[in-house]
Amino acid sequence: MLILKDSVKINRPPEVVFEWFNHFAENYKSWHQDHVLAKWVKGKNFKKGSILYAEEYLCGKLEKLSFKTTNYIQNELIEYKLLFPESIICSGGSFIIKPYNGKSIFTATLSFRFGWLFSKIAKSRLEAINRHMKEEGINLKRILENGENQS
Repeated sequence: MLILKDSVKINRPPEVVFEWFNHFAENYKSWHQDHVLAKWVKGKNFKKGSILYAEEYLCGKLEKLSFKTTNYIQNELIEYKLLFPESIICSGGSFIIKPYNGKSIFTATLSFRFGWLFSKIAKSRLEAINRHMKEEGINLKRILENGENQS
């Protein structure tokens, strides 16, 4: 198993960070320039069992992804699994929000099956995913600290 992880300190309390995620479908496009759309197809706002459909570009290719929320703790944690066919390679991920001196540490993770093989045969794709995750962290920090585009 290979786990990609990116963390960023956000000068806002966890409740503010989590509130942004409570409007995820509305905020998705502003989070990263390669994001196209996100919509809830079952449930809403990362409640356990909810399913989110999202489209984004990665390496110039439009990716169509479906995620199912597997764990949800208000103001702390969102865990999800990717649905077929992406689940063959990427089993899931998480958004973790930890309090830190009145601020937050936001951590995003993605877990890949066959990590050693995936890192050999799809190295550039893995690097693109890692870069995309870092950009999302930087963008989320900017959006929340500057009060941009909050629903």
